Amino acid sequence: MSLAYPKLKRNQQRGSKPRCHLLTHGTPEIVATRLTDLVAPFASIAPIDHWMPQGFDQTDEATLPEAARLLPEEVRIELKRWWLAVASSTTRTPNWDMASTCTIEGQPGILLIEAKAHAQELIKEETGRKNIQPPVSGSARRNLLRIDWAIRDASIALSEDTGLPWALSRDWDYQMSNRFAWSWKLAELGIPVVLVYLGFLKANDMSKPGEVPFAHADAWSTLVSSHSASLFPSEVWGRRWSVNGVPFIPLVRSLEVPLKQEAQS
Repeated sequence: MSLAYPKLKRNQQRGSKPRCHLLTHGTPEIVATRLTDLVAPFASIAPIDHWMPQGFDQTDEATLPEAARLLPEEVRIELKRWWLAVASSTTRTPNWDMASTCTIEGQPGILLIEAKAHAQELIKEETGRKNIQPPVSGSARRNLLRIDWAIRDASIALSEDTGLPWALSRDWDYQMSNRFAWSWKLAELGIPVVLVYLGFLKANDMSKPGEVPFAHADAWSTLVSSHSASLFPSEVWGRRWSVNGVPFIPLVRSLEVPLKQEAQS
């Protein structure tokens, strides 16, 4: 049986993964228009901007300390130093489903996207990263402690910046916590940020037990609001916030992207 998307592995042929590639597949003009529509009116993407992945031509997801196409070298170095106490060839920083350079309030910025195609993809992220005891290596334990500090520091800063209570944590809702921590850190480093939680609607290829596709936008936004309630108030979403005068804009968006065969061409 041939793969619909030959450059993706068999286990990547369904759900949010191929849809992210489809969203960034096409001419620069087409992709820029799609991404701009997704984040309007808060940001705009031009054909000369850079995004990851790049359709089915460059399928790597962005890890920001290595994403030379997206961020200046000095910012990438500082991000790795901030997140990891002991960096090595095997240590990893968070992968982003999609990321793109963009323009935010007339300034160069970055768009970060976390995408889901069914409810369980978000629900399963309610766990944390707690194990810092042996047999975990000393370097891994130091990194987990550094990550804990980085997330707590971001949480305290966001509480001050927004005037709202925040409880980002390494130990619960880890993925959303780290998404907001990284967005905050970029803004602190002077990079305007739009963070999008994107729900792909009507992903009916998700048919395994427990996989419940989002039938409409309200189903996705309700789930995101419920999931984030332990971390920060719901009014955080959909508003422009400021980190030392730099825009930080968290959005909930939804989009229907049918799986298509033409991407293999």
